[in-house]
Amino acid sequence: MFYEKVAADSIAPMSIGAIGIASIATYPCLEFSVTTLLAPVSAPEGTAKPAPALAPGGGLRRRIALRLLALIALGLLWEVAARVLNNPAFIPSPGAVWRQLILTSTTHDGVRGYSGHLLIEHLGVSLRRIVIGSAIGVAGGLLIGVLLGTIGWLRVIAEPVVTFVRALPPLAYFSLFIIWFGIDETPKLWLLSIAALPPVAVATAAAVHGAPSGLVEAARALGAGRWQTVRDVVLPSALPEIFTGVRLAVGVAYSSVVAAETINGVPGIGGMIRDAQRYSQTDVVVLGLFAIGLSGLLIDALLRIAEERLIPWRGIS
Repeated sequence: MFYEKVAADSIAPMSIGAIGIASIATYPCLEFSVTTLLAPVSAPEGTAKPAPALAPGGGLRRRIALRLLALIALGLLWEVAARVLNNPAFIPSPGAVWRQLILTSTTHDGVRGYSGHLLIEHLGVSLRRIVIGSAIGVAGGLLIGVLLGTIGWLRVIAEPVVTFVRALPPLAYFSLFIIWFGIDETPKLWLLSIAALPPVAVATAAAVHGAPSGLVEAARALGAGRWQTVRDVVLPSALPEIFTGVRLAVGVAYSSVVAAETINGVPGIGGMIRDAQRYSQTDVVVLGLFAIGLSGLLIDALLRIAEERLIPWRGIS
């Protein structure tokens, strides 16, 4: 909430949306310019009307059809490569991966799934680790990014540290976490958290630092304090870039989960892949990769939906 001076000794509350109204009231000439910009423009006589756009439903059906055709083509190419090479340890056939999907998802001959856990259980444990680790990393990245974007001297000191951590591969500090915290859940969550933190911190710092100066100056002129301006002006304008950083952070956490589950990772999709690699079960490894990739696509789609709902103005210039 901003405050506008209406008298020497009185102030009245003023919302963000009222900034433009106050400007028009203070400067009547702006009213003409705004209405002129918003007025509909008629096409000159004799100009051909543009062709109507494709119906949204038709465009969606076309995209779905193209993606299905691409998947079918990739599946056929995969099958042909498996038959030509005839080496299941190198490229297992789609049928072999499908059989492993059935075997790891059911109990057969007294064996429950893979390594005593069903595929859905392996995937569920990994997703839980990813969600918790990403949430911690995103929260820390938001806090660090806001501080770096608003405090100049802190940005000079801490930005190289964030860049240094971002450049480290997950396995580089995972061994250190095992020494510190043992081999239970704690080092895995620490690994995923630190892997997810830098993308959010960098995106948030850049977006906050590059907030529109006109809006910031208007908020300051209307009496808003430093952190009030950050809350009501800077953060809303930075939300699109922040969401991009969140999506990147979740992707980094997904790519790090296999490394996090190399030690005592069962149940977990990374632990399942590691055990399958030990026994040269390429079809199980490929199945685990598909499980991670498909679940990652689902999570990214959910993040896109949340972004469209929470940031409807994204892409509007």
